[in-house]
Amino acid sequence: MHIIVLITAANKKEAEKIAKKLIQDKLAACVNIVSGIKSLFWWQGKVDRAKETLLIVKSRKEKFAKIVKSVKTRHSYTVPEIIAVPVTSGFKPYLKWIDDSIG
Repeated sequence: MHIIVLITAANKKEAEKIAKKLIQDKLAACVNIVSGIKSLFWWQGKVDRAKETLLIVKSRKEKFAKIVKSVKTRHSYTVPEIIAVPVTSGFKPYLKWIDDSIG
């Protein structure tokens, strides 16, 4: 099953470090990096806010555990957002490209 993994990072530099490693290790076929995300969230009993960078990772479900491990070792947050969403359909040649890219 193909998945999209959403990961927020503290800044662009951290996001690029995470993305590069996911690509190098063939855990992701593609990672989009979106700067300028404004996040509001509950943290330690109060509403907090942060400017973040979003990673949109294209991969497969069987790679998810390794993605989590890789992200945790490079991420500055105590509890990083690493959420997988199933791809229920997609352009077949693109999905094949994901498979071919990550093996």
